Amino acid sequence: MKVLTLCYEYPPIGGGGGRVAQTIARALVQRGHEVRVQTAALGWKSSEENDEGIRVFRKASGRAKADTCRVHEMGLYCATSFFPTLRCIHSWKPDVIHAHFAMPTGFLAWAAHGLTRVPYVLTAHLGDVPGGVPEQTATLFPFVAPIARRVWASAAACTAVSTFVKELAERAYERPVERILNGIDLSDAPPPRTLSQSSRRLLFVGRLSVQKNPVFLIEALAKLPRRDWHLTIVGDGPLLPAVRESIEAHGLVANVTLAGWLAAPAVQQALSASEILLMPSLSEGLPVAAIEALKYGLAIVSSDIPGMRDVLESGVNGYTFPLGDSAVFAQRLSSLLSSEQMLVAMQQASREKARAFDLTAITDAYERTLRAAATSGRGEGIPC
Repeated sequence: MKVLTLCYEYPPIGGGGGRVAQTIARALVQRGHEVRVQTAALGWKSSEENDEGIRVFRKASGRAKADTCRVHEMGLYCATSFFPTLRCIHSWKPDVIHAHFAMPTGFLAWAAHGLTRVPYVLTAHLGDVPGGVPEQTATLFPFVAPIARRVWASAAACTAVSTFVKELAERAYERPVERILNGIDLSDAPPPRTLSQSSRRLLFVGRLSVQKNPVFLIEALAKLPRRDWHLTIVGDGPLLPAVRESIEAHGLVANVTLAGWLAAPAVQQALSASEILLMPSLSEGLPVAAIEALKYGLAIVSSDIPGMRDVLESGVNGYTFPLGDSAVFAQRLSSLLSSEQMLVAMQQASREKARAFDLTAITDAYERTLRAAATSGRGEGIPC
């Protein structure tokens, strides 16, 4: 099977959604399928590379930052990748298109399908469905709603990375959506390790954006009665100056390390060196960082948001706290920091929960869905 993967960000560009696209593409190649990726480059220089047997075409689209993509940059990706996508379909003849992010990438897949009749499968991640990240997209979706409905209606199949995203998509577009969780390779999962005796090792991984709520995290940590902990923040973004200012204002410079944007191997090292993952997000689809935390046996303390339901059971492998409630956050984290027995038990529960995200089963699901779409026929295209 030949799979053309469309994704407006692909590692090392982008966040969790891009890593999901890469993980699935690599897993399909390992099973003998051919995969090509059409994605965006930083700046205005196009390039081509080989990623473990995947031909990756990066089209110049003016993207300024690896960790952040603005709306007009998403639009430029679709515009600059349109003709390269058509040329790839004409010369390579893929069996199916796999579009990660219903918006904007789904629009590119829909347009290509209309001209070539190659079927496409959508994978929604969160911010690409109405209600997923309202603080960022609430004003945008009313404008794109007519075309978004066409994109979803014309897809051969639609998938979502979590129960929450599936529910949002089905409610918005009134069509069946299959939940396929983000997968991780558990073959190299590390064994349980001894807890640090000096201080608890906390970790935050994500864009320093409003959605991820990093300033709240610093303010909530300042409420802890003791400071026998150290937090590593992995990520960059528009709120970095505010985060740094909050760290200094609360006298936490010695307790917090700003590691910046790290490549995947360095993120894995940070996970391996940590004991508790902190996720104060306002919204999530199914965060890759949380799934990786399960693999590395981290307990999780997170906002009580629907996107965490698949990965966190409060009181079992971590705790949830009411969204924006710094007092409850501090209380629940303090109880975990003060009880070694509780922390060890929750870490073990995380390792057990990781089995639900085993990449083999996840790849099976994508393979079935893509193959069914490819063999269902090329349809009749999109009427003009």
